[in-house]
Amino acid sequence: MSKARPINLDLKTIRLPITAIASILHRISAVIIWVGLGMSLTAGYFSLQSDDSFNLVYNFMTDHVVGQFVVWGILTALGYYVVATIKHIIQDFGHFEELESGMFVSKLAIAVGIVLSILSGVWVWL
Repeated sequence: MSKARPINLDLKTIRLPITAIASILHRISAVIIWVGLGMSLTAGYFSLQSDDSFNLVYNFMTDHVVGQFVVWGILTALGYYVVATIKHIIQDFGHFEELESGMFVSKLAIAVGIVLSILSGVWVWL
């Protein structure tokens, strides 16, 4: 047995590559979408009960900061998830599989996700 095992197990010094960060963000956005889907279905069911309940849900999503933040979070997660899924499909067809091009397309997916997040924030809050 070799005694030359890694000694540095300090997680603060380990740095993930951008491709791993993009993949982890893709999975996190999927979880946020599933939670948001449950919240959206609940809000949709509640809003269909009466005119007053519809107005209550509508006002919560348009006038309260918490409701606006939830809508923005769901839209942000959905936007990044779609972009990262397109990235994965393109890579499944054999493009951008090398290290440099994979890093480039991962950075591009994150950048487009940030732009979509900003645009959805402008749409929700303005």
